[in-house]
Parts: sequence; structure tokens; C-alpha cells
Amino acid sequence: MSCRRIGLVVHEGRAAAIDAARLVSEWAAARGIPVTQLDVWSPEAQRRSAADEAAAGGHPDLVVTIGGDGTLLRGVRIAVRDDAPVLGVGVGRVGFLTEIPPSEVEAALDAYASGRTTVETRMLIGMRASRPLSIPPGIGALLRYGRGPLLPPPACRPGAAPLDGYALDITAMNDVVFEKLARDRQADLGVYLDGRLFESYSADAVIVGSPTGSTAYSFAAGGPVLSPRLRALILTPVAPHMVFNRSLVVSGDEGVGVRVLDGSGPVVVSVDGQLRGVVDPGDWIDVHVAPTFARLVRLRPPQFYDRLRHRFALAAAPAIGPDGAPPTLVRRPRPAPR
Repeated sequence: MSCRRIGLVVHEGRAAAIDAARLVSEWAAARGIPVTQLDVWSPEAQRRSAADEAAAGGHPDLVVTIGGDGTLLRGVRIAVRDDAPVLGVGVGRVGFLTEIPPSEVEAALDAYASGRTTVETRMLIGMRASRPLSIPPGIGALLRYGRGPLLPPPACRPGAAPLDGYALDITAMNDVVFEKLARDRQADLGVYLDGRLFESYSADAVIVGSPTGSTAYSFAAGGPVLSPRLRALILTPVAPHMVFNRSLVVSGDEGVGVRVLDGSGPVVVSVDGQLRGVVDPGDWIDVHVAPTFARLVRLRPPQFYDRLRHRFALAAAPAIGPDGAPPTLVRRPRPAPR
């Protein structure tokens, strides 16, 4: 695969990530490939939109992230602007997206350059809103909690029609979260599925996640795990004040609309863990499957369920012990003829 320019996103707080980033730069320099650091956090400079970051980085055709899943999400945000693949190097603690250890960085780059890797696509989430998102002054400092400088609110895509809402120039790989801003005021949200009211929630938050995001915040809130191959959305309420507190999986063709009800306090909108706006009563946001995909570079065929067992340290029930362990692999039968 061609590799004319590399964009590098690094978790600067980890020494192992900085060392691996140096290996990437040395590998690229030996081959005359320019490397640009992307989304560099600085207290003096505001973070840029994905479009501006991609342009400032020279529109890299490969993005390498070094950190955990959060760092990979930072890279995906920029890479999708140019449909660039993302190679994730993992130095995090619990990660489902990064698969390459720092010791294999140079081998992974060699494999990519020689066409010996595959690309796994992951579904992304898009958004349309009743008005452009904004962040009130002072809110960013209140909610930052050490997660890095604030990102700007997403711009609207050209040609957005106010009657149908503004198409926001943003995508999410994991989730969009609608969360109460004040501790003493719940988020009162009307949730619409396929354009019809499903339920009104009074909760700490409501999560609309992708299959990739099913192992993130939604899982921690009691949601199900979905295969990343699915085209679906997960609706998961967080601490709802109601009897129905279950998650719901909806088809990717249906979409999830969220309206802030009149009695609600202000609601924070976070996209992949990053604050991107605050909405008020009367505002609404439609969350839907985006037409674009994230592209993840893989050295070997993805084994999502093996990774799931490993990351959560799953073990067989104690009662299974006397019966012996089941085989690790079984041959899948062919589909029955019609």
C-alpha cells in the first residue's frame, strides 16, 4: 500500500508511547516519508476541528496512533476526513481497538508498506441537530477533568436545511452521550425511534452507541456487547428514574432522535468522550449511521471474541471443571441447502 505521508497521534503522558513514536519517525525518515504530529495538546493553543487538523497535517494517507483506545479515537476523528486507514499501537490498559504492541511497530509498518496487512471497516455515527451546537463560556473548564484541551463545537455541513436540521460535520466511532449538566437536575429526554416517540427518560444520561462502542460506556452502564460487523445502534439509559431501564438495539436504518424536554436542565453532548456542545429544552439531535467508515489496519484476521474473552478475563463456570474443557475451535457446518 502507498504511504506518502504519516500522521502521528501520541499519548504524550506515557513514556512507552513516546518511545514507540520515535521508532515510527525513524522508520519513516529512512524511507523519505514525512511525518506530522496530529492533535498535539497544548495549553496555549485550542484544538482544531478534524478538517482543520487533517489540512494542517498535510492530509496523511496513513494515521498511526500510539496509546490506548482513546488515542485511536482521536486518530480516527482526523483520518476519516481523507478516508485514511489507522494503525493503532496499544500501550493502554484495557483496549479493544489497538492490536499492535510497541515491540512490533516497525514490523507492522513494513507489513503495511508491502501490502501484507488487511483493513477492517467499522461503522460510524453521524448527527443532525435542530441548531448548530455551541459550548457556553466556562463550561469547558468545568467538565474537562484532565481529559485534554477542549475541542471546538462541530461545524455544520454545507447546504444544511434548517427545516430538517443542521447536518453536523462530525462522526463518532463509539458513542454519542446526552448527559445532565447539573448534579441536582436530571436530563429529561424524549427518545424517538424511526421518527416515532418510544419513551421519555429522566436519567443521568442516555447513550446512543455503535457496535464498536458496545464495549465502552454502554457496556459499563449495563448494555449488551454487539459484534462490530453489525449495522445497528444501541440505546442505553444511565440511572433512569423509571422501571424500564434496559438497553435497546435498533436497526441502523431506523435512527435515534433525542429531544430535550421542557422540564429538563441543560444537557451536555459528548462525542467519543469529548464534550462537543450543550443543548437546552426544545433542542433535538438525530443520531444515525454515517455513510463513511473507519478503516483499521490489521496484521492478522480480527478475532473480536477472543479479544473479548481476554480483556474481560472470562472464565468457564466452576461447575464446568469436572466435565473437562470444551475445544477451542470447532468446524462451522455448511449452510443447509434450500
